Amino acid sequence: MKRMMTADELARDARFNRTRLEDSIFDPRNTRMREIRDEEGGNTLQHSNPQAPDAARGLMHGIFTGEIQALEGAGRTCWDFDIGTGPDDVPFEMKLDMARQCWDEARHCEISIKLNDHMGTDIGEFDEQVFLFEAACNEDPMLRLTGVNRALEGLAIDVFNTMRDFGSLSGDPVLYFCEDWMLADEVTHVKMGSDWLRKITANDKDRRDKALEFQRTVDKLFSLGGFRSEDEKSPVHLARAFREQAGFTDDEIHELVDLAAQAADEARERSAQASASVSA
Repeated sequence: MKRMMTADELARDARFNRTRLEDSIFDPRNTRMREIRDEEGGNTLQHSNPQAPDAARGLMHGIFTGEIQALEGAGRTCWDFDIGTGPDDVPFEMKLDMARQCWDEARHCEISIKLNDHMGTDIGEFDEQVFLFEAACNEDPMLRLTGVNRALEGLAIDVFNTMRDFGSLSGDPVLYFCEDWMLADEVTHVKMGSDWLRKITANDKDRRDKALEFQRTVDKLFSLGGFRSEDEKSPVHLARAFREQAGFTDDEIHELVDLAAQAADEARERSAQASASVSA
């Protein structure tokens, strides 16, 4: 089996329509949606918002495709690296943790398929973006660990917590129970990333700093222009308590808040520039 695949090599059937994350973030229609959200002072996942059901369906479909990629990424980590202590190796026990994560992600895929059906969504109704698997293609196992298990699985904590709350507010016990169940797994996945990062880089500060810098890059990108922040206007909020359980320090959480705010400010600046260009 080939090692170090690229996202272009992922197998999908005809139901899936792949798009680039960059195109979605900079799509003028999404820019306008952010402007409307700011003007109205609310977010699309508020229970009182008439767009909330469709927004929740779209987010649930995104969770489903993310779970597929999380399964693929954890499986690739089991295969891509040799067992050892070198910079391009991983401990055998870490491979066991990644294998356990594969089991969790496979279960999440099954749950997410059923939840999409429960919410009236067909597979492929919304686009798939492969940013999670792209982070799982990094050839440095520590960068892969921080990019996937700490940054993107951390985003999953925030998203699942938000969807769990949405299920509660909308009176949907099925959605609430499933999201609560998967949320517990995501906390475990992030905790594995936190623990292994600190263990493997305990005597290599430069390598740890490099891995954490990569994590910051991924975290800022996947704040998605204010989609995830502590601002009440943002659909997805940082789940502080669960991130603490997953091994994040107070300083790391504060840094996440700052990165999300920077991403939102930059998105608004791009939006203003785009509007000015159209007006001109």
